[in-house]
Amino acid sequence: MSPFPLEAFLTALPWAALGVVLVLAVTYAAAISADSTGAGAGRQARHSVMDVAWGPGFVVIAVICFILSAGEGDGGRRVLLLVLTGIWGIRLGTHIGRRARGGHEDPRYVELLKGAPGSRNAYALRRVYLPQGLVMFFVSLTIQVGMFATGPLGWLAVAGSAVWLTGFIFESVGDLQLERFKNDPARRGTVLNSGLWRYTRHPNYFGDAAVWSGLFLIAAESWPGVLTVLSPALMIWTLAGKTGKPLTERAMSGRPGYREYVQSTSGFIPWPPRRH
Repeated sequence: MSPFPLEAFLTALPWAALGVVLVLAVTYAAAISADSTGAGAGRQARHSVMDVAWGPGFVVIAVICFILSAGEGDGGRRVLLLVLTGIWGIRLGTHIGRRARGGHEDPRYVELLKGAPGSRNAYALRRVYLPQGLVMFFVSLTIQVGMFATGPLGWLAVAGSAVWLTGFIFESVGDLQLERFKNDPARRGTVLNSGLWRYTRHPNYFGDAAVWSGLFLIAAESWPGVLTVLSPALMIWTLAGKTGKPLTERAMSGRPGYREYVQSTSGFIPWPPRRH
């Protein structure tokens, strides 16, 4: 096995960071354009567009690292990481973009930006774009390191691909079930407690966590990919304990039947519902 090409990897880091900056800049420009195009109608910038760019942002980083790692990292791992990241990121961006089209600011962002001192857009730059950009870069270290890893694919990569597939199914099927639920006028104001949502209150967040755990296993099969364990850990903590699950549940807490749903259904990891 060839040694890890540290010099080539370090050379690629600023380019990956530049990719993050470009994604954030384009996303911010798209968000604040609402202020200039709809000022007369009292419109505000929709900073929840950052959610649309979240998945594709990782795809941009993966493409940059795939190009720069040519001739350095193992070809099979490079292609696998690029394909899996691309499928996940493009599907997620497309889904959120379709869901957000023509709508209003996400309630999570309304709460986050509520009472912003001074300019709301400047405040959003500090509270939304900068933190998410730093998280995006740090979480993507699994992909960045994995692209330059030189060891061949083996059983751990197979296991990682299986974990990724499990997560991808949970995330995509959960999103589809939620979309159908929201589009059913007869169920408006009720709680989705069927399908995958019967086993976890957040199949989409759990799926996201599994996707990144799978990508980590693929990278961790060859040194120093194992050192990026904090990258998926940060993603899981963000989804389960910071801005994903807690903010969503806070927004749902007043809905009729939600308390009973919380009492019977696992908060994150899929599990058969509890009986009372």
